[in-house]
Amino acid sequence: MRVKLKGLARVKKTLADGKTIYYCYAWRGGPLLKHKDGSPIQPGDPLLHRAFADATKERHADPSETMAALITEYRASSDFLDKSDKTRREYDRYLDMIREKFGKLPFFMIQDPRHRGEFKKWRDTMADRPRTADYAWTTLARVLSFAKDRGRIAVNICERGGRLYSADRTENIWTDELLVKLFAVASAEVSAAAMMALWTGQRKGDLLTAPWSDYDGKSIKVKQGKTGARVKIPAGKPLKEMLDGMTKRSPLILTNSRRKAWTSDGFDTSWQKTMKKAGIEGLTFHDLRGTAVTRLALAGCNNSQIASITGHSLRDVDAILDAHYLGGKAELAEQAIAKLEAFQESKK
Repeated sequence: MRVKLKGLARVKKTLADGKTIYYCYAWRGGPLLKHKDGSPIQPGDPLLHRAFADATKERHADPSETMAALITEYRASSDFLDKSDKTRREYDRYLDMIREKFGKLPFFMIQDPRHRGEFKKWRDTMADRPRTADYAWTTLARVLSFAKDRGRIAVNICERGGRLYSADRTENIWTDELLVKLFAVASAEVSAAAMMALWTGQRKGDLLTAPWSDYDGKSIKVKQGKTGARVKIPAGKPLKEMLDGMTKRSPLILTNSRRKAWTSDGFDTSWQKTMKKAGIEGLTFHDLRGTAVTRLALAGCNNSQIASITGHSLRDVDAILDAHYLGGKAELAEQAIAKLEAFQESKK
């Protein structure tokens, strides 16, 4: 009597001479069951049961060598614990998703290039939410990169996964007109944050945690939380006047109306209320960082000078000016033509 091998996957193939053979896999996407010479074991061959048993035995891996174990190790590592509270919360959401879907996956499957397709299928189940899909994939790739770096696995098959989400921030620039509308209705606390973003080009997270001790009356020192880059930014006159006129209500420069440190969510709520009150749509607080880059370029700063203030790499400054924040290109073009006209006039 033939015993049914539960989970066995068979692929039928007809050879050129008309002969039919089968490729038997321990499970769909699993290892091919084959003889020592590499030829596939055929259905009905007594060796098929032995090969199937050996292959499926490996599938029940040591609990310490599964995806769940890697996720536990990653969460306990400095790679994860050194991130901000907000970032850890975001990662936790996706780490839980990965554990639920792939927690029992053993190391030999995690490293099998053929399983990359299974990971991609999982990502594609979230294709209707491309940002979520990309974040989930990035988190998975980060865990495997951590495991590879720690010598737990030999290869990260989720490297260079591509992105489903493409944000078009073209012309998302805070114009002078929009800034006037913003500051006309913003509270003193929100205005202070916007002013610091506009004159320093720093991220929200770094601004909300900036202490007074990093301002010496002339410059502001910032160690960027995301990249670790250190910058020292001279305080432009409008920013200096604002800072020098502020009452130090906390060790931090920016506080909410209760003189307490802003939480990220708390600031976002106040910011959205301000935007609604000002009647402004389609722009974010983070766009002030890109606007700072564009303003510096319009003022005649080169990319190295811009990068020294914002902490961007030169490549990122190029990308911002060339692809994402095009709002200043018309003004730059006007400046260029004016210079050309002046040059031509000087030759007459």
